[in-house]
Amino acid sequence: MFDFSIITEWLNNLLNSFLPGWLTTTIECVLIGVGLLLVYALLALFYIYYERKLCAAFQCRLGPDRVGPWGLLQSFADMFKMLIKELISLNHVDKFLFALAPYLVIIASMLAFAVLPWGNGLQIIDFNIGIFFLIAVSSIGVLGILLAGWSSNNKFTLIGALRSGAQMVSYELSVGLSVLTMVVFAGSMSIGDIVQAQDHLWFLFSGHIPAIIAFIIYLIAGTAETNRGPFDLPEAESELTAGYHTEYSGIHFGFFYLAEYLNLFIVSGTAALLFLGGWMPFHIPGWESFNHIMDYIPGVIWFIGKAVALSFIIIWFKWTYPRLRIDQLLSLEWKYLLPINLFNLVLMVLIVVYGIHL
Repeated sequence: MFDFSIITEWLNNLLNSFLPGWLTTTIECVLIGVGLLLVYALLALFYIYYERKLCAAFQCRLGPDRVGPWGLLQSFADMFKMLIKELISLNHVDKFLFALAPYLVIIASMLAFAVLPWGNGLQIIDFNIGIFFLIAVSSIGVLGILLAGWSSNNKFTLIGALRSGAQMVSYELSVGLSVLTMVVFAGSMSIGDIVQAQDHLWFLFSGHIPAIIAFIIYLIAGTAETNRGPFDLPEAESELTAGYHTEYSGIHFGFFYLAEYLNLFIVSGTAALLFLGGWMPFHIPGWESFNHIMDYIPGVIWFIGKAVALSFIIIWFKWTYPRLRIDQLLSLEWKYLLPINLFNLVLMVLIVVYGIHL
């Protein structure tokens, strides 16, 4: 597999050869920020089109087909429409917190987005507690949602925010325990180490039954964590208008919209990282010729392909199952997923302690 650290080290050495250290660091941070924003925006536009086409296929429709060939430019048209829409000023809101909320949501998703490993050496940040950092920063988003609902001074937004707070805090437990189960199996919280540990066989196949259980629970809890159907109670249109972002307009609403789709990618990318080897190709022990052929496919393609495939499953959930009631949603977590997850974690610990994994 090609090592992208060769390029990054070459660029760093080149800049250091004629610039002072502080200026080199500043330029590198700017380049990383611009690249992050560009990939962030392009992924969001792709996912909007991707879900529209998928839900159209599920419902025997065509989906976007007017703007550009096969409707490919529809997402760009919607983006420009969103950018030029007026930001409506409201008198009854807490103006500072109302304006701060969408930025908290977008910052949380961008921080989590920055940790994902896109390829060999193609990662913005990797340190020994990378998984802990990922879980921590992804939890910031709920603060933005709670602030949005409360600062809007609207009963519908407040109910949506309270629902979202209860839902996200509850399902974070299952997400965290599923992640912790795989951390126990990997023996490291470093994202780079977790990917490298799946060089010969992905954790989903080498981790026995606990890995499969953790994978299924993670997908369910991750779907709830991103407020997507059938767990989209915080923005249930039939009950709460648009939920916690009812009072938002223009680019502020666009931030919530972008964050929802990027959170979908982050949940899928984290699942690919923990269970399907991240950017690591599909290898079968003993099949050296097959493994050699798989190595020709770039790691970036592997990672994006896995994330998009897992996103398909999450979108499939949304367009298949009806929306749950709030009591059903919380019962699913506290009565079923959480106890199963705790038992599964203990089972994984026993497997690792007694060395019965592959």
